[in-house]
Amino acid sequence: MDVAFRLVDAFTETPFQGNRLCVVPETPDGFSTEQMKMLALETNFSETTFVTESRPDGYRMRIFTPDAELPFAGHPTIGTAYTLASEGRTSPKTVQTTALGDVPVEVDLEKGFAWMTQQRPVFGSEFGDRRVVADAAGLEPDDLHPELPMQVISTGLGPLIVPMRDEEALRRAERYEPACRRATAASGGECLYLFAVRGDGDVLARMFDASLGVGEDPATGSAAGPLGVYLASRRLAGMPGEAVVAQGEMVGRPSFLHLDVTPAGESWNVRVGGGVRIVGEGVFRVSD
Repeated sequence: MDVAFRLVDAFTETPFQGNRLCVVPETPDGFSTEQMKMLALETNFSETTFVTESRPDGYRMRIFTPDAELPFAGHPTIGTAYTLASEGRTSPKTVQTTALGDVPVEVDLEKGFAWMTQQRPVFGSEFGDRRVVADAAGLEPDDLHPELPMQVISTGLGPLIVPMRDEEALRRAERYEPACRRATAASGGECLYLFAVRGDGDVLARMFDASLGVGEDPATGSAAGPLGVYLASRRLAGMPGEAVVAQGEMVGRPSFLHLDVTPAGESWNVRVGGGVRIVGEGVFRVSD
């Protein structure tokens, strides 16, 4: 059978930057989980999405890395939402359903931009082992921020938010996989999200994943939302409000993740958005 796909760059307004994504906009009936895993491994992108149902008021999709299925991820959400809306398969304002649940999404086709509304944040405990995190990033504990704590925060997935002493320390960081595994296991974080505030509304971040399949991610929407909550709850970087997180420069894929975090009673409303560009298309030829 032929399985059509699109190649998409998310969190960028420039083709061949941002975070790469393969979107299968119409998954054939009866297409198995094993076949989805096979195609995700074939693309070897950080994520491949399979839309299993689409209609004007919403769509259902599954997300695969080369190693496993994910319940939710950021750049697959905005990339898939934009792709479906641009082809008239869904309305620009709709709801995405994954294993994690429903995620409202909104697409601006004229601007080539998409937003997602993430879940209300869940605050984990602060993590104090500076040595284990510094080792994961090839740094010394003094390279971490001397006052701000590390903390796991989830708006769907829960990264360990790691404030750095300054931008220079963040740029020197180098991911070490075994130490990353130890740091995520010890902290309970899904990944390490290192950041430095450069000014009001201006943040630089890097994501170190514990798995070899991802490594350093160019743009991590599922971590940017929790970072926005961290900043807003501490009144950093001019937040609450809007900010832009720059990510991916150190891996040659500059990305820009737009945050909009505002109070919602005793919690926070969290929106993450960015530019999307469709850069290619093709067909997988899969044996029945």
